[in-house]
Amino acid sequence: MHGCSPSGASPTPRLRAPDAALAALHAWVQRHPDVARGHAPLLVAYSGGADSTALLLAVAQRWPQRVCAVHVHHGLQAAADAFADHAQACCAAWSVPLQVQRVQVALTPGRSPEEAARAARYAALAQQAHAHGAAAVLLAHHALDQLETVLLALTRGAGLPGLAAMPERFERDGVTFGRPLLPADPQALRAQLAQAGVPWVEDPTNADPHPTRNRLRLQVLPALLQAFPHAPATFARSARHAAQAQELLRQLAAEDLARIGDPPQLAALRALPPPRAVNALRLWLRQRHGAQASDAQWQALAQQIQAARTRGQRIELRLGAGTVRRDGPVLRWRPDNASDATTTAAATAAPTPPGSCPAESKS
Repeated sequence: MHGCSPSGASPTPRLRAPDAALAALHAWVQRHPDVARGHAPLLVAYSGGADSTALLLAVAQRWPQRVCAVHVHHGLQAAADAFADHAQACCAAWSVPLQVQRVQVALTPGRSPEEAARAARYAALAQQAHAHGAAAVLLAHHALDQLETVLLALTRGAGLPGLAAMPERFERDGVTFGRPLLPADPQALRAQLAQAGVPWVEDPTNADPHPTRNRLRLQVLPALLQAFPHAPATFARSARHAAQAQELLRQLAAEDLARIGDPPQLAALRALPPPRAVNALRLWLRQRHGAQASDAQWQALAQQIQAARTRGQRIELRLGAGTVRRDGPVLRWRPDNASDATTTAAATAAPTPPGSCPAESKS
C-alpha cells in the first residue's frame, strides 16, 4: 500500500492531477455540459486505487468547491479497513470532503460476490447522491475496463446491449452516473501518478485468477494487447457502434409498444415479424417490470405467440424471474415473488436540496 499522511488544508489539492485524467474529463464535460453547470456537488467513487485517485484529483482540480469523495466500505476482505484509512488520510491531505459508506453485501445462491458487491456499491452511491443533491456520481472505469467488458459479453453470447458495454453516462435509481475516464489508458494514468508522487492502493483481490474478469485481465489481455496494441480503441469503437444500434432498436420498440398496448395485445404482436415482436416485449418487460429473460425464453415465447391463434390456446412459460401467461387477448407477466417487482420509494425518491458533503470519521 502506498502511504498518505494528512497535511495542512488548502482550497485545492496540493498534488496536480494526471494530464491524461484532466484531458479525458475535459472531453467528457464537452459532451455533457449540463453536469458542469450549477453548484451541486459532484461525487467521485473513490476506492483508493490508481484510477479513482486520478479521477478524484482531476475533478478536485477542476471543481474544488464542488467535489466530494465517497468510499464504499464493503467489508469483504481483510484490507477493507486499511483502504478506508487510506482514503480518509488522502482526502484530508488534499482538502477533499469524504464520506465513508459502509454496506452489507447480501451473498445469495446463484449470484457471485462480485455482482452482489457491485449492486451494494451502486445503491450506496445513489443514496449519497440523493442525500447531498449531487449533480452526478463519477466512476473511474477506463479503456481496459471497457475492453474487458466487451470480451466478457462475447464469451457469454451477449446481444447488442451487452456488446455496447459500459456507457459513458447513464441513469440509475434517479441518479446520473458518468465515466469520464472511459477512453483513458490506465498505464498512462499510473505513470503520471507515480511521476507526481501521488499515493494509491492496490487491491489484492485483483491478482486472484478465479473471477472471470480477473482471468481475462491476467491471462488474455496481455496476449491480446501484444498482438493488437490498438485493441482498446478498436473495441471501444465497436462498443459505440453496438450502443448506437441498440438505441435505434429501443426507439423502434417504443414505437411498437405504443401500438401493442400495455398489457401487450396478442393480435398486435402477431402482426409484427417475430424478431420485432420480441424486441418490443424486451422493452416492455424491462420498463414495466424491471426484469430480463434469456434468449431461449424469448424464442420460445415468440413461437407460442405465433401459434396461439385460437381463443382457447394457452400461453404459459418461464420468462426471466417470473411467468408470462395469456389472459384472453393479452399477455401478463407475474414475478415468482410479487414483492420482487415492488419498487421502493427510496429508489425513486427526489434528491434532497443541494448541501455540503462533510468529512466523516471511520467508526
